[in-house]
Amino acid sequence: MPAQGQSRSLVLPSVSRMRRGEEFANAVRKGSRAGRPTLVAHLSVRPNTDESPLIGFVVSRAVGGAVVRNRVKRQLRHLMRDRLHRLPRGSLLVVRANPPAASARSERLAAELDGALDRLLRRREPSKARMDGR
Repeated sequence: MPAQGQSRSLVLPSVSRMRRGEEFANAVRKGSRAGRPTLVAHLSVRPNTDESPLIGFVVSRAVGGAVVRNRVKRQLRHLMRDRLHRLPRGSLLVVRANPPAASARSERLAAELDGALDRLLRRREPSKARMDGR
């Protein structure tokens, strides 16, 4: 909760937005993938870096016209703002919207984004079996 007199940002911080094509390509080609009906998330973690996570969004024409695509991007940016803390330092995350995202309610997008992130982050954790030496 922000201190009194401070407002909490309503958007994803500019420093956390992915802008370079090579970062998008690195996340999609080298990262893990988790798909849901309304979106697909790709996560890659850059080794030996302590930089803040970068998040990029891909919303193609298949989702809808410009107004619909921009609305979906705004919804996804808003949802990621509250989930940014879950990502490890050095993360590259690309969230690609599927056509059903155009008509999905914000609650559904949030639930599916959480599901995709949970799956991707769970894959990064060392398994209990490996920790036990089995």
